[in-house]
Amino acid sequence: MSKQIDLLQGTLDMLILKAVSLGPLHGYGVLLRIQQISGEQLQIQQGSLYPALYRLEHQGWITSEWGESDNNRKAKFYRLTAAGKRQFQSETEKWNHMASVIAGILRARPEEI
Repeated sequence: MSKQIDLLQGTLDMLILKAVSLGPLHGYGVLLRIQQISGEQLQIQQGSLYPALYRLEHQGWITSEWGESDNNRKAKFYRLTAAGKRQFQSETEKWNHMASVIAGILRARPEEI
């Protein structure tokens, strides 16, 4: 499938939390990890990613420290905090519930209404 999936509003934070839950990543690494685990179906724009990383760090859901990237450049590496882990679990539960509700709506038939 060559067409990329549009990201629903409000899901970027959850995807970032998932990506960093798999291990520390620098900003561009977060972008690549989301792309990778989505099977190349999602592409996050850097203009959306970096404000989201700042917001998540400000909320205390991720923390960062400076380090060196694979290409020997100085980069900020992000890690999930305990609060971020709880937030990710909560967001995952909400997402799964909403997906279940929407799936039920899409399965509805005229004779069931």
